[in-house]
Amino acid sequence: MKAIITVVGKDQVGIMYKISKILNDYHINIEDITQTILQDYFTMIMVVKIDEAKTGFHEIDVALHELAEQEGLSIHVQKEEIFDTMHKI
Repeated sequence: MKAIITVVGKDQVGIMYKISKILNDYHINIEDITQTILQDYFTMIMVVKIDEAKTGFHEIDVALHELAEQEGLSIHVQKEEIFDTMHKI
């Protein structure tokens, strides 16, 4: 199973590291990634494989939500099938 992670926030040092560390800790593979800086805002979309994660989807979502709160970011995680369904309507 795959998930889509989106990140938006004021650019700052370490955003990629902190997100990647959480994913690594849960044994989640990043399959595709795109990121850019739009003016002063960091934006990123990731496709990650969560089949072999060491925890459930809810725990991943909570960990990334906590990081978002700490760093002043907007981080959203959606299962791929939900993302696909939402964008077919």
